[in-house]
Amino acid sequence: MKRIHNVLVANRGEIAVRVLRTCRRLGLRTVAVFSDADRDAPHVRLADEAMHLGPPPARESYLSIERVLAAAKASGADAIHPGYGFLSENEDFARACAEAGFAFVGPPAEAIELMGNKRQAKLRMQAADVPCIPGYEAARPGESLEDEALVREGQRVGFPIMVKAAAGGGGRGMRLVREPGALLDAIRSARSEATNAFGSGELILERAIEGARHVEVQVFADAHGNAVHLGERDCSVQRRHQKVIEESPSPAVTPELRERMGAVAVQAIRAIGYRGAGTIEFLLAPNGDFFFMEMNTRLQVEHPVTELITGLDLVEWQLRVADGEPLPLTQPEVTWRGHAIEARLCAEDPARGFLPQTGRLLAWEPPSGEGVRVDHGVREGQDITPFYDSMQAKLIAYGPDRETARERLAAALRELTVFGVTTNSAFIQHVLGHEAFRSGRYDTGFVGAHTPPEMLQELGKASLEDQAILAALLFHDDAQALARKGGFDATLTGWSSSYALPVPVSLHDGASEFRASVRPVAPESYEVRVGDTSFALSLRGLGAERAEVEVAGRRRAVRYRRAGGTLWCSLDGITRQLRDVSFRLPSERERASDGRLRAPMDGRIIRVSTEVGATVKKGDVLVVLEAMKMESSLIAPTDGVVTAVNVTVGAQVPARHVVAVVSPAAKEAA
Repeated sequence: MKRIHNVLVANRGEIAVRVLRTCRRLGLRTVAVFSDADRDAPHVRLADEAMHLGPPPARESYLSIERVLAAAKASGADAIHPGYGFLSENEDFARACAEAGFAFVGPPAEAIELMGNKRQAKLRMQAADVPCIPGYEAARPGESLEDEALVREGQRVGFPIMVKAAAGGGGRGMRLVREPGALLDAIRSARSEATNAFGSGELILERAIEGARHVEVQVFADAHGNAVHLGERDCSVQRRHQKVIEESPSPAVTPELRERMGAVAVQAIRAIGYRGAGTIEFLLAPNGDFFFMEMNTRLQVEHPVTELITGLDLVEWQLRVADGEPLPLTQPEVTWRGHAIEARLCAEDPARGFLPQTGRLLAWEPPSGEGVRVDHGVREGQDITPFYDSMQAKLIAYGPDRETARERLAAALRELTVFGVTTNSAFIQHVLGHEAFRSGRYDTGFVGAHTPPEMLQELGKASLEDQAILAALLFHDDAQALARKGGFDATLTGWSSSYALPVPVSLHDGASEFRASVRPVAPESYEVRVGDTSFALSLRGLGAERAEVEVAGRRRAVRYRRAGGTLWCSLDGITRQLRDVSFRLPSERERASDGRLRAPMDGRIIRVSTEVGATVKKGDVLVVLEAMKMESSLIAPTDGVVTAVNVTVGAQVPARHVVAVVSPAAKEAA
């Protein structure tokens, strides 16, 4: 008898929207939950009912088991879907749901607890004859995981070696060590980070398999003893051990290897009495050997690529299994067709070390077209806050073959319009166009090998022609605004009773500063000089905030939007924010350092490593700030003495907030 009729989705953003849509398609009543920061978010508007949880910090809202269960009870929900992240892999939450009488759309609490610890999971997989990476996890009684023991065992395992936090993922508490002398410092650093992130400093060691690919297998099991795999996904393009691009099938997996990996993955979930959706993650070595890394006991971010090549709705499968139904298909009935690639669109600045970005979405226009799918939970006018993950959307493309899928995804990214917040779109486009990715011959070292910091700073850098177009567009938009304000004919823009003089401007396009001179020569026609190069161009309006620019017979479409003194525009798929800095005051970089240490973004202070009166050296870490699940170390700008500390651990601070002041040593001596 059917038990699930009313589903509360205990999450936010794109995954909440994704789950809600399947629930509505199945005719189920839906309940959303929200924090103060998400009152007007799309997932709140999509649900039949929405329940307020609390303040923006996740621990006071989305991570509060008591508040989520209270919302479920008040709304009359009979099932809770956790999505991914937040409480999705929290065994206490799964157990509390069951005890309160709610169907938990996920695996049993015992499976979550077992597989949530890398050490325990690895020991269980070894017992089930699943191939595991050689390493050290204190498997025998009396063995220690203390620093000294790890250093000793690290020498035995050999280098390079990975130090890993047992209790978490996402790259936190993980260090690659190449030399024996660096192992102890790496262990101490990883233990500290793991303790702060997961509340546990337990570590394990694994031999680093270089040149490997990260390949995971989607698995499903029900309460009737059935278990299947739905193929693999290649997640090797990563930065800081966090996935950027995923695809299915993997270019490195043959049908024979898929069958072997799938059989091992099913063997693994049978060994733990699993139920629901899960993912077995493997490292695939260059020689074709594969090794168990970990299991994610939830739906994965990248599940859409599996859905597109199988034609299945994995959220529907989750709901049916949670309602006691058997799996819809047996293993022989599962088929795969075509190729799918997914890219994670994040609010971050690759040129600044992928620093998370916050702000208001001035424009949000997702792409469309054959084979293109966009999963998102944002809307125009929404504030992107520092409280949650930086991922805002997933762009997925499907095609009959890999190259078609790749080209469709690249085109979708060029069509995407996001103004107001810097994203990693240009970085993703670079990856998709790189020969190593196009060929399919890449591994987990892709980002480090092909996108060094100096190259990231060059991504999206405007050519001279681009700079001329940007200068003319800003000038033209200013003139149009003046015409509207003055009430005169916009065709008179740039008119002069005598020879029109060039107007010198200094502009900053978000990546660099340049100078140009703009001279109107006719309505919508300009002569622009950048350096020693002159360009004759025309701008023709195509409607609201869209234009077509022609230079030397070449026409290009431009999308733009003005926000105060900043003009956001997209040219050939590259988004830039243009500011006129012709009359600015000297910037901080142009002045001698005043010793003020400022927060680079909105965030929460998680560590203060100094105090007033402390003597510090330039580069010393004084404060650590966390935003969007990423930690940023704020360092002393100069040698000197700390004369002010304006934050405490746990404080939420805005971007540009002065967290500390260091008086330069020379001044102190004086």
